[in-house]
Amino acid sequence: MKYYVEPSKKLPVKAEVDVLVLGAGPAGFSAAVNAARQGADVMLIEQAGDVGGVATTGLMSHWTGRTKGGFYQEILERCGDADNRLINPEELKTLMLEMLEEAGVRLQLYTFASDVIVEDNTVKGVIIESKSGREAVMARVTIDCTGDGDIAAKAGVPYVKGRETDGKMQPMTLMFKVAGVDMDRAVFPGSFEDNIKIDKGYIQDLGKENIPYPAGHVLLYPSPIPGVVTCNMTNVIGVDGTKSEDLTKAAIVARKQIKPIVKFLREFVPGYENCYVISSASIIGVRETRHFKGEYTLTEEDILEARTFDDWVVTKAHFNFDVHNLTGSGLDETGVQKHFKQQRSYTIPYRCLVPVNIDNLLLAGRNISGTHMAHSNYRVMPICANMGQAAGIAAALAVKYDVKPRDLDVSRIQEVLRENGVDL
Repeated sequence: MKYYVEPSKKLPVKAEVDVLVLGAGPAGFSAAVNAARQGADVMLIEQAGDVGGVATTGLMSHWTGRTKGGFYQEILERCGDADNRLINPEELKTLMLEMLEEAGVRLQLYTFASDVIVEDNTVKGVIIESKSGREAVMARVTIDCTGDGDIAAKAGVPYVKGRETDGKMQPMTLMFKVAGVDMDRAVFPGSFEDNIKIDKGYIQDLGKENIPYPAGHVLLYPSPIPGVVTCNMTNVIGVDGTKSEDLTKAAIVARKQIKPIVKFLREFVPGYENCYVISSASIIGVRETRHFKGEYTLTEEDILEARTFDDWVVTKAHFNFDVHNLTGSGLDETGVQKHFKQQRSYTIPYRCLVPVNIDNLLLAGRNISGTHMAHSNYRVMPICANMGQAAGIAAALAVKYDVKPRDLDVSRIQEVLRENGVDL
């Protein structure tokens, strides 16, 4: 491989803040708002042109899981749709901007966090890249909510990528919406285990037989807009979300799948005879990449046992083992969706948000410390939003009491969470 030696140069310091949040998906948005509400000077960096991540630019259909309380509940209430949890991406984009402004967060869109400034195993700031150039942002505490943990990785936090046994990762999906659906006749299989009987057979079986591999499952969700349905049906396997080449490949492969999927819907699924595509996500949905090593690693057993940790910071979390097939369409042999039997909620300890070895850095979202199987449960947006709430409060308190996040008394975080309606 050839190399180019980049000349050294002085970078302008864009800002010096208390808390720097990287990534404005559900976790990052929540972290920024909650840190600012605690009085911290907060900056939020997002590479896309909108906030919300998978919930907005990713065109996600709904807030999934049975999580209760926390900042997630406030988001639902502000959306005015706390019952059915459907997402209107355009309305949510504006709402999130309003909430960031209300909290006093400094927001910078169209900006990529490209490198980290580390001294003596302590994160001091981050290098950002944008049309304004290459700049530095210095921060007392940084929260990595990038999903892939790009800055945590560059800082040297150890991680496992994908499944522990072989490194394989869950497939990627490009969400899209179709209009022209007869909602009175339409069916809405919401999980891989919903194999609904329709005129020409069972819907999941028909999907596998008639939609080109590796797509083949049928997941359809109503939207808040009449006649519009969100399709979670494209499927790209064998790709790595930490590589731009693979992200490009995934976007191309998934987009090519949309036409045959719509053809299938028109031909086989009642109510969809006249459907047509009206929108598709502007980012590919990445389910799984890096699992970082924290002070504690959440496991499958913790979830199955519904553990309550002494250092809880996320409570009332509940979902299933949503493992999409790592080698094809549908549910992986390790996954359980509709038939997940564990109905009790679990907690997530603060230690999962605190990486080993590196100080003044916190994790929130799907990149926290957990196993492949545990991750398939906690990666959903409601749980990630409440992780962000906890990380934002923790970062602000660490600044307030002038301690490293790992040395912060967890009872202080829990006290603030209780004041905000979070309890066991």
